[in-house]
Amino acid sequence: MIRFGLLGCGRIAKRHADLLGGNHIDRAGLVAVCDPVRARADAIASKFNIPGDYDIDDFLARKNIDAVAVLTPSGMHAEHVIACAKAGKHVVVEKPMALRLQDADEMMRACDQAGVKLFVVKQNRFNVPVVKAREALEAGRFGRLILGTVRVRWCRDQSYYDQDDWRGTWAYDGGVLTNQASHHVDMLEWFFGDVVSVHARAITALAKIETEDTAVATLKFRNGALGIVEATTAARPRDLEGSLSILGEKGCVEIAGFAVNQIRHWAFVDELPSDKDVVEKFSVNPPNVYGFGHQAYYQHVINCLIHQHAALVDGLEGRKSLELISALYESIETGEEVPLRFTPRLSRLGVAS
Repeated sequence: MIRFGLLGCGRIAKRHADLLGGNHIDRAGLVAVCDPVRARADAIASKFNIPGDYDIDDFLARKNIDAVAVLTPSGMHAEHVIACAKAGKHVVVEKPMALRLQDADEMMRACDQAGVKLFVVKQNRFNVPVVKAREALEAGRFGRLILGTVRVRWCRDQSYYDQDDWRGTWAYDGGVLTNQASHHVDMLEWFFGDVVSVHARAITALAKIETEDTAVATLKFRNGALGIVEATTAARPRDLEGSLSILGEKGCVEIAGFAVNQIRHWAFVDELPSDKDVVEKFSVNPPNVYGFGHQAYYQHVINCLIHQHAALVDGLEGRKSLELISALYESIETGEEVPLRFTPRLSRLGVAS
């Protein structure tokens, strides 16, 4: 049994708490929560009849916590992950793992030195349609990859950003690219491989925030393919989609829905009998009130901890998408194409204004 504590009891914590506290993950349980806002900590603690702490030192001093899910604002992830590592706790950290590359490096170093594992939440990789597309990729069914596109067309009005004073800030959150679209950017890189360079533009269209609520970008991959990122929280009056398109010389797949969870197109030059099964049986993620791939993601974490398996999304993998997002912001600031394997100079991500 892996005993979890939740650090941070805000909006995303309900999904983690319901899974861990509701006994939906084999060999995992929720034993404590922590949030400096007492009402938030108390709400989850009372629901699952577990202790609620308001101070991180008291929380990390608990001997019965094996692993901590860090669900605090993104700009605080580094500080909190390092504290958990020093306390000897394994760490699951929500996306993005950090806002600055040097913070990501320090997080990985701290976990390595403490001998604890670091997992970055990228639950969409476990969505059933995504798993099937990945199997097709690894089987070579796409042939040479040509074009990849992700679209995040979501609605986040001013009331969303006004929930907490850290939302939409450079120092603690970032904009639509960092927050809402980070999973989709990860998808693009996971399917198409290393990125050579990016060019991006962004605007703050409807929300009164420091960061962008709308962005577009083009990517050039090492394998010669091109990529497009379209991301906005300015869709009105409701969410439209979160999607991934994969176009290759021998086939194309589009996974759409609200959260990359529904196969919209599945076509290959060399058809297989199993393609019909994919469309009929796996085209939509199984109904799950606990949030698409989070359940499968946590089961993967438990298996890694108990059986010492390698993590699908460890610190290094989480850092890759952070580097790509940092390059997008660098391009937004300079107006220029930015090569990857770069050192951020003007990106404001993670810097207090």
